[in-house]
Amino acid sequence: MMLTLAVPPSVSRLIARLPSAPPSLAFSLAANRLLWPALQTLDWEPLVGRRYAIRVKDLGLSLRFTVGRRGFSPDSGTPDLIISATARDFLLLLSRREDPDTLFFSRRLVSEGDTELGLIVKNLLDALDPDAVLHRLPAPLARAAQRLMAA
Repeated sequence: MMLTLAVPPSVSRLIARLPSAPPSLAFSLAANRLLWPALQTLDWEPLVGRRYAIRVKDLGLSLRFTVGRRGFSPDSGTPDLIISATARDFLLLLSRREDPDTLFFSRRLVSEGDTELGLIVKNLLDALDPDAVLHRLPAPLARAAQRLMAA
């Protein structure tokens, strides 16, 4: 089954007009719950003090954050690394159904800024165990995520 996701342009325009702070805060809270425990088992020190932006192009959404000694927090400064893709491509990455290199070389995943930092982030995400991340979700959400990843 093919993973499909279509966002109406009117919804994208609306989301693009909203302030980035609330979604960045929500992302940081979710990342602290889901990713931070798994990252702590890896060499996450190179991420500390750096600023990041994730742009979901088709949603008009920009998530801006930094990584500190205690985890993720929203940040409005100039990002050191910006990663852009569509919602569908981010879902394919999260489900490990697409390789980041394939998306990068096909220009579906765009990395701007500090390329060395981009490689560090890529390698850390590759080293994460998806099951360890899913395990931290409430059971109904974990089951939904597993179904989405299998689609």
